[in-house]
Amino acid sequence: MKETWEKIFEYASMPVHGTLSRKLRNGVTLQINEGKRFESAVLFLGESFIRITEEEDGKMINSYYDWQSIQSIRTYSPKEGPTK
Repeated sequence: MKETWEKIFEYASMPVHGTLSRKLRNGVTLQINEGKRFESAVLFLGESFIRITEEEDGKMINSYYDWQSIQSIRTYSPKEGPTK
């Protein structure tokens, strides 16, 4: 399943120039295992883990996930095209 999760993370983010990290795309929110929603976070996709870094109240917060512990990923993004 790791390959599938990686593709979802890559879809939801874009590379950060000069690093191995990825920043969530504008307007995209990410949720792992029905947990917290990450809105403006930076992802690091390691070989055995994922690190999600975000800033909150002037503090940097790192959340770590084992690839094998991921059961679901949900992405939220703006609807494209004309609204009916």
